[in-house]
Amino acid sequence: KVAVLGAGTMGAAIAAHCANAQLDVELLDIVAPTGDDRDAITRAGYERMRKARPAALMGDNVADRIRLGNFEDNLDRLADADWIIEAIVERVEPKQQLMQRVEKIAGPAAIISSNTSGIPLRTLAEGRSDAFRAHFLGTHFFNPPRYLKLVELIPTDHTDPLVVDAMRNFAERALGKGVVIARDTPDFIANRLGTFAGMQAIRYAFDAGYSIEEVDAITGPLIGRPSTATFRLNDQVGLDIAVGVAENIYPLIPDDESRDAFQPHPKLREMLARQLLGNKTGAGFYKRIERDGKTMFDVVEIETFDYKPAVAPEVPIVKLAQQQGDLGARLRFLMLRADDDRDARYIRDTLLPYLAYAARRVPEISQSLDDVDHAMVWGYAHEAGPFRTWDMLGVRQAVDQMKSLGIEVAGWVDRMLATGNDDFYRHENGRDFAYSPVDAKYLALREDLLAISLDRLREQGKELSRNDSASLLDLGDGVLCLEFHSKANSIDAGIRAMGFEALRALGRDDVVGLVIGNQGQHFCAGANLADLARSVREGRLDEVEKGLGALQQLLMGFRFAPKPVVAAPHGQTLGGGLEFCLHADRVVAAAETYMGFAEPGVGLIPAGGGTKEMARRIVSAAVGLAPDTPPLPSLQKAFDTIAMARVSGSAREAQTLGFLRDEDRIVMNPEHVLAAAKREVLELGDSYAPPERNRNVYAAGRWARAALEVGVKTLQWGRYVSEYDGVIGTDVARVLTGGDLSLPQWVPEEYLLELEKDAFLGLLKNDKTQARIAAMLESGKPLRN
Repeated sequence: KVAVLGAGTMGAAIAAHCANAQLDVELLDIVAPTGDDRDAITRAGYERMRKARPAALMGDNVADRIRLGNFEDNLDRLADADWIIEAIVERVEPKQQLMQRVEKIAGPAAIISSNTSGIPLRTLAEGRSDAFRAHFLGTHFFNPPRYLKLVELIPTDHTDPLVVDAMRNFAERALGKGVVIARDTPDFIANRLGTFAGMQAIRYAFDAGYSIEEVDAITGPLIGRPSTATFRLNDQVGLDIAVGVAENIYPLIPDDESRDAFQPHPKLREMLARQLLGNKTGAGFYKRIERDGKTMFDVVEIETFDYKPAVAPEVPIVKLAQQQGDLGARLRFLMLRADDDRDARYIRDTLLPYLAYAARRVPEISQSLDDVDHAMVWGYAHEAGPFRTWDMLGVRQAVDQMKSLGIEVAGWVDRMLATGNDDFYRHENGRDFAYSPVDAKYLALREDLLAISLDRLREQGKELSRNDSASLLDLGDGVLCLEFHSKANSIDAGIRAMGFEALRALGRDDVVGLVIGNQGQHFCAGANLADLARSVREGRLDEVEKGLGALQQLLMGFRFAPKPVVAAPHGQTLGGGLEFCLHADRVVAAAETYMGFAEPGVGLIPAGGGTKEMARRIVSAAVGLAPDTPPLPSLQKAFDTIAMARVSGSAREAQTLGFLRDEDRIVMNPEHVLAAAKREVLELGDSYAPPERNRNVYAAGRWARAALEVGVKTLQWGRYVSEYDGVIGTDVARVLTGGDLSLPQWVPEEYLLELEKDAFLGLLKNDKTQARIAAMLESGKPLRN
């Protein structure tokens, strides 16, 4: 049980994420000063959280786990709370007073923490007992807590190390967080470094005459940062927040040699005065406008604060750098070109000071280089933290560049190099090590025992087979893993071929079962649309039909395999990727899994068995449980889910859509999914028997099909869907109900598979479907023709 004290933006969002993790939550705040509802302040924060976008809750029913209350009437609820987290106003006295009250009520084993970002933790624990202080620490979440992986744990000198370990394990396993240990210094790790980097990047741009669009064009994915880059990120966060953090840090770091870098540029203060705060006020560095019926962005002219149309700047170095390959190669290329190219120079002159500053703050803010790197990756969505980035550049070479530019290098870095150690990280004998500035030697990095690394298994020779699109690996204990690694993990001939190899392996006596999973950004984007479009253009529809038949055969093979098959999806799990999951015995899904059929958006229907599975799982399950149940409501649900191309906002929403069943598992930490799926295979394997191949699908027949088609016509008459959407919807209805069957009856799964294939190929021949595919490939957006 969790108690969250404070129902403001962060408190309510933390409560929501705890509820996402299926924990019972008490959300309390001060008593409303007026009115009959003493919980009005808490309720207002709760309602704001429920309306937040992106959604704080993983499903509407999740909110039922949160109970509201106030500090005067309901503080006694803390007595049986396992974790109590304070997230009230950022002022010392109210926090200290609340801690005094908490100490009197909290159980002896309760962990008590604060989400403060700017007040020393030791100050908040002043005057409390030794027992309280032993169970007290900082737990600094990043906003929004559901989506940003980072939690900084900040123990004080009095925090029991066992409490730190317990909180770390809880945050990683129960909440799915990435945890770093920070020292009790102003703004801890991520915001200390992130604010330094952000303020100095803006100052350099303004002082050296770089345009806003130019800076954003070169400081995004090119250098391993999010697409929001520099100025769009400030619009997203809110300029008042970004400047406020910098101004809060400044007086707290009198001994920081780079303290002046935290002073906001005068132009930023002028923007604050004009309320140009970013997205929250409708205008910041950019302003969204409607022009000629289109949504466009204007950009602020920083000298006059007038807005003008934003233009894509000519930055030739970007294309040249992108051609170099991975992040390390791009950065090394840019460093070499910095003397001759203004945009490369901007990157060098802002990146190197950031790296050097990070080193000068160690061990002040953290004793671990790995924790510093993870803080920036998990908190700011950087591709690599400062020390991993520095290793990419070459530590010695970067130090030489820094010194030539007059950038101060931390003494411990010089000493490390002087002893012949040229890297911050090493990989030896299957283990990762990081240099410790405190111990002046390399220490093994902490390993997460609940995580499986497929790359590590590859290094150990556990990759049994490989092609360009997929691999088969040995997870140990007789469990194999079918891994996708095609572009976007999209399904192609290579994945099908490796799938059949995995299927054959399931017949071996030494194999217990199979996990279908990978560690790409997303599980699977569905079919390879570019390949499909090429086949259509070249008139190779017979190859498409053959490939589709092979996919159906493969997935039915998994469904009726002699050993258990467990799918382990995460992120986008669309189209064919979802069909792989639907044909597995069990699914172990990351909480942030977004499942759905994208096919109608490109003028097609699910034809790898997806339509058949929705009929089997939703319609057939209802009729099989109660034969007198009218099938139309469940048919309508299956139809709407497919035809409307509904995609779940989480794994929990996938349950309500029928993509996941009650027996499927949801895992909060995506890095734990493969290990959990392996355990599921082993548990199923003890007494596994494949499902019976029988007449498993209830086909409701023509009358039900006609009812669904009437619904399609109604949507067309109301202009909610296009005429061609109606064509696609009619095909979905035809497959779901069994085609031209005059009477309801149970049919083999293969019967609906043939209907799927026929509908898919028929739609693929239509010019409007081909136009939808072309539009998706060109713009990434569906065409409603």
